[in-house]
Amino acid sequence: MYETNFHRAGDLAEASRLFAAAKDDASYLAGGQTLIPTMKQRLAAPSDLVGISQIAELKGISVGAEMVTIGAAVTHAEVATSSEVKGAVAALSDLAGRIGDPAVRHRGTLGGSLANNDPTADYPAAVLGLGATIHTDKQTIAADDFFTGLFSTALEDGEIITKVAFPVPEKAAYMKFANPASRYAMTGVFVARMKNGSVRVGVTGASEGGVFRATDMEEALASSWSPDALADIVVDSTNFFSDLHGSAEYRANLVKVMAKRAVQAIA
Repeated sequence: MYETNFHRAGDLAEASRLFAAAKDDASYLAGGQTLIPTMKQRLAAPSDLVGISQIAELKGISVGAEMVTIGAAVTHAEVATSSEVKGAVAALSDLAGRIGDPAVRHRGTLGGSLANNDPTADYPAAVLGLGATIHTDKQTIAADDFFTGLFSTALEDGEIITKVAFPVPEKAAYMKFANPASRYAMTGVFVARMKNGSVRVGVTGASEGGVFRATDMEEALASSWSPDALADIVVDSTNFFSDLHGSAEYRANLVKVMAKRAVQAIA
């Protein structure tokens, strides 16, 4: 690893000051489940790391009748084991409980996952699938505007995710076909029927462009809430990943299969 200066911020204001004062290239460090391995491989070499995992403003889970709000520094394990989250959006705690392995779940954070926007990460599917709102220290961003491409988001340089607000759906489920080695999603589909009757389907793991909404599936399920409603859907495999784990066409089929399983699980 290259020489790196580490700073631990006590609050959001101090984190922003430390980031701005970095001598060269700064990065925020929360759980570090992506950044640290990347630095070890010398694919990233920030001059300064600003630790934000202990900032109180980024902690906590709040559950109401209409919204589940989760702090950006809350770990996957905390979401997975929260009885309040399970009671409001069981699909969200189920998703968190299947991320990586126990070591990853006890260190990785919601905010870190979204800021990194790995195309095979799980949380982006839930954010799109539930139509969540991402709150930062500078603005609020709707889910549909947040993900802008491969490892790319609407976050400005130095901007910090503070919390994410998930609307409580009428019903929801997440189905994932995991890579057996990494446990990243080869394809993951989050299906939600909202309280206003609308349907949202977020798909992760399959596309080179990152997470996306399957609008044709949304329309089909809004008309008929049944796995059979997806029978005639043809998933376009253009720009899907194709590698030793599975071809683009294979992943396109997985999208449909996982979506059907999600609807069936809800039913």
